[in-house]
Amino acid sequence: MDDLLNALADKGVRGETPTRDEALAVLRTSDDDLLDVVAAAGKVRRRWFGRRVKLNYLVNLKSGLCPEDCSYCSQRLGSRTGILKYSWLQPDEAAEAAAAGVRGGAKRVCVVASGRGPSDRDVSRVSETIEAIKERNAQVEVCACLGLLADGQAERLRRAGADAYNHNLNTSEATYGDICTTHTYEDRVSTVERARGAGLSPCSGLIAGMGESDEDLVDVVFSLRDLDADSVPVNFLLPFEGTPLADEWNMTPQRALRILAMVRFVCPDVEVRLAAGREVHLRSLQPLALYLANSLFLGDYLTSEGQAGKADLEMIRDAGFVVEDAATTTLPGHRHRHRHGQRADDGGGPDGADGPDGVHEADGAGAVSAGSRAGGADAVADRPARPHERVAVRRRGAGTELPPNA
Repeated sequence: MDDLLNALADKGVRGETPTRDEALAVLRTSDDDLLDVVAAAGKVRRRWFGRRVKLNYLVNLKSGLCPEDCSYCSQRLGSRTGILKYSWLQPDEAAEAAAAGVRGGAKRVCVVASGRGPSDRDVSRVSETIEAIKERNAQVEVCACLGLLADGQAERLRRAGADAYNHNLNTSEATYGDICTTHTYEDRVSTVERARGAGLSPCSGLIAGMGESDEDLVDVVFSLRDLDADSVPVNFLLPFEGTPLADEWNMTPQRALRILAMVRFVCPDVEVRLAAGREVHLRSLQPLALYLANSLFLGDYLTSEGQAGKADLEMIRDAGFVVEDAATTTLPGHRHRHRHGQRADDGGGPDGADGPDGVHEADGAGAVSAGSRAGGADAVADRPARPHERVAVRRRGAGTELPPNA
């Protein structure tokens, strides 16, 4: 085991990808080896991202009433989950919601709308929203997530000021038809490629815990690596009541950490983001996940509640990490230059000012300190969680009269 983990850490520090067999071996390590796995993957995370944690904030522009049948989704066709349902937020409403996340320390705002994909009118509406957000917070990154893109739509979003586009692959190509029948895996790949071709930073990730095999997890992560995604959100299934996967409570904190470690080894120099389900499935082991992921969502998600934003900030601080500020480039310099077509000697990106272990100087001086106030996490670490048999549905923030959790 030591030989495997040392080899994986060495490869990751050099920016090399492990073999499929090595990635599978990480998922099949025992709980007794868990801290060794986290330590090895933590060396890779520290090499490329130091102690920085990037905060992201979700704004749900249009909630519910989706015509697609994705089995995991609370907004799916026929869902009986009882989530918030509302049509498009006005640009000023969305900008106000985004500002709450920025005040909490988020450097990226993700604007999301349910549906198969945007109409040209929808793209115009979202473009106005992006412009309104940027007008209030010029430095904030904006990532759009609107479903499947048609020709020319990614270019329009880029011209409006979007920095990135998210469209998750979610699971392996071999099993995609088991979770969705109204669009294909190839449709998703095509949208990520359209976004990348338009100059948007490609953001694409996965959902673990839907009954997939180890091989499925390795397949989708290698596919994300092949797509050259800059950021990889790792979601853990939230089994909403009223969806076909409501009974899929099969994730333990240890399993979740092994999955995150595998993603880090396969995508060593990529932004790996803790996403939905982290509170429910990692529970009291959430701080250990920060040694693997360099990014997380602050506060609530699209249709479910997260832990208190202040608790997120305290967790980051107590674990010895710092919140990445808006002036710091998240990606290592070589990836940043590759994405933006810069010359190798132009100083762009963190590689231009690496300290020991690849830590950018802004890691300390350019970071903001994490806030205070503790948040609780239920934890029984040796079995899958079934917290009250129910996922907490979001009832605050965007689309409501109540203040957001940020």
